Amino acid sequence: MRCPYCRELDDKVVDSRLTDEGVAIRRRRECLSCGRRYTTYERFDEVPLIVVKRGGQKEPFDRSKVAAGISRSAVNRPVDAATVEAIAIEIEEDLRAIGAEVGTDQVGFAVLERLRVLDPVSYLRFASVYKGFEDVADFEREVGLLQKTTAPKRREP
Repeated sequence: MRCPYCRELDDKVVDSRLTDEGVAIRRRRECLSCGRRYTTYERFDEVPLIVVKRGGQKEPFDRSKVAAGISRSAVNRPVDAATVEAIAIEIEEDLRAIGAEVGTDQVGFAVLERLRVLDPVSYLRFASVYKGFEDVADFEREVGLLQKTTAPKRREP
């Protein structure tokens, strides 16, 4: 670290402390050349998550877009805003674990995976847009796949 007073590179760390709820480290340094002290902060530099679109264009990942898509598919369904936000955060974390660049197909499948468990109707709504359903046969096929992967509901007498 270069001293802000004399511009020399030789210094020593006198004190280190966590700040901002553990998000940053505050370091008190002393310049070995001029003897003056100064403070530096060390923060984690998050690598941006990039989404590669079907046409090859790249854009930064936007969690609000994922949440908006889930919200649209869950209109008038028993899915609250907190659940939608939690799913969007979970998807972002999972995508970051994959790497710095992800495809739109990975984003879409991650959403479908969660909606399949959460609410079958929301799943079908999202799938119809994401997979580009063109007729009733597409819906029938998807409902058939959905029924194969979910346990049958028990009916009470």
